[in-house]
This record gives sequence, structure tokens and C-alpha cells, in this order.
Amino acid sequence: MNSVRRPLALYARSRAVPASLVALAGTAAFAVWAAARLNGFLDPDRRVPVVALAPLLAAAVIGVSLYSPSDELDRTAVRPWWPRRLAQLAGLTALAAVLLPLAVLGHPETFGPPAVIRNTLGCTGVTAAAAVLLGARLSWLPAFGYVSAVYLGAAGARGSAATVWAWPVQPGAQPGAWAAALGAFAVGGALYVVRGARTEGPRG
Repeated sequence: MNSVRRPLALYARSRAVPASLVALAGTAAFAVWAAARLNGFLDPDRRVPVVALAPLLAAAVIGVSLYSPSDELDRTAVRPWWPRRLAQLAGLTALAAVLLPLAVLGHPETFGPPAVIRNTLGCTGVTAAAAVLLGARLSWLPAFGYVSAVYLGAAGARGSAATVWAWPVQPGAQPGAWAAALGAFAVGGALYVVRGARTEGPRG
């Protein structure tokens, strides 16, 4: 049993998984506090900042944990690394998807738990793809830029196309928004699981 636990513990420590768990819990607590300050239970539309930005922060935490200290070690390992990558990405994403909706309980048809779960999946998918292309340290940047642009510029967007490209600020029941977010998670997650994060210099 120790021969299995020790490699897993070393893997988790090298990817800063314990710190990521704490950061996700802190993000969820902050989201709950922010939603309460906005009186989102009385007016679900006030929850849009939490629904859009809390998943973005959680995805940034997950993205940083995807750091790979040695690409050569990954390639020459006796056991394949993709199951560990899959377990790490899926586990952290699932935890975020469970914790963040606590901030927006109720009103599932508008800006409630479904919208937060959808945005968590979509933002994490974009971040995972960015970790492969840019490295874990900068993996948060594309998702941050996209969600920020949509949040600031999609207020007057209408039509079925807007539900796709403006998925971070759509109500929870929009099929187009779900399709875009699930597509981003599937593509980004698969890319990371197969390739791993881009190799970077050692952490300071």
C-alpha cells in the first residue's frame, strides 16, 4: 500500500494539489460572501458577477496546479502519466463544481447552480488548453481575457449566437451556452490529459 501512496503523494505535492484544495475552498468562501453582499437571492440577475468570475478564479487555481516540473520525467516514466493527469483535473474540477454553487443556491433556471457549474467546466477547459500551449503559470490568462471581455461587452447581446460566444454570462438553462462550455472542457481537458502542461523553468 505504501508503494502506491508514496508516488501519489509525491505527484500531488509536485503539482501543489494540497495548496490548490485550500485555494478552492477559499474561492468558494469568497463567492458565498460576495453573493450575500449582492442580495442575489432577491434578484438573481445581481449574481452575474459571481457566476462569471468565481469559476474563473477557481479555474486559475486549477490551471496553476497543472504545472509539470519535468517533461522528460513524464515521457520516460514506467507508468503512463495520463491517468494521474485525468484524476487531478477531474478531481479539482469536481470539487470546484460542488463548492462554488453554494454561493448561488436557488433560481436554477437563471443564475443559480447550473450556471456556475457550466462556467466552472468551461473556464477550466480553456485553462487546461492554455496550460498545454502556454504553460501552467500563464494558463489563467486566456480565460481571464475572454471572460472579462464577455462580461464587459455582452450586456446588449441577443440571439442564439450570443448564447454560444457569451456563455459565461448566460442563464443556466441556455443549451448553446452549455454546448460551448462542455465543448471547451472536453477539448481542453483531453489536450491536457494527453499532452500535459508545457514545460517551464523551476518554480521560484
